[in-house]
Amino acid sequence: MSDPWPIRTARLEIRRCTPEDLDAVWEYRRLPEVNRWLGRAPQSSEAFHELHADPARLAMTFVIDLLHGGEQEEPVLIGDIMVRIEDGWAQAEVADDARAVQAELGWVLHPEHGGQGYATEAIRAVIGTCFRDLGLRRVHAGCFAANEPSWRLMERLGMRREESSRRTALHRSGEWMDGLDYALLAEEWPTPTAR
Repeated sequence: MSDPWPIRTARLEIRRCTPEDLDAVWEYRRLPEVNRWLGRAPQSSEAFHELHADPARLAMTFVIDLLHGGEQEEPVLIGDIMVRIEDGWAQAEVADDARAVQAELGWVLHPEHGGQGYATEAIRAVIGTCFRDLGLRRVHAGCFAANEPSWRLMERLGMRREESSRRTALHRSGEWMDGLDYALLAEEWPTPTAR
């Protein structure tokens, strides 16, 4: 199977993250309104670079570039997406058949670019790539229930709410928060996306 990245939409390119992208990613991930929902929120640029320089983490991180119509303008990095390929749960006798069949997705968008449909466009393209090009059978994502923009995005994309849990996630604020988990199967995906 050939590497499907980068993928393009009408306005965006989603490509593999490189070490050279990390400064731009840090600039929006360090913002309080962004990092309050992240599973990890390093407190310094150095700690962020150390965490994301890990080859395994870098391999599952993709950046969202906003493309411009003119040839003179450079694309602008506006967000990032995690695509973590995982094994599905299986009984021991069939465990080999459940290897690398699903992906956990996660995303972050720079707040300056919110409300314009970029996250929906990017995640729709990534889901299409997961099913069409990577041959995965399932994608899933989770969030704090209080992170309404995230779960609304999942619902816009047709993902099914599979779990709503009460106070199962300890937030760095010290508060136990409710959680939501969503998923989608390949056969539920309506149409392939444009590349």
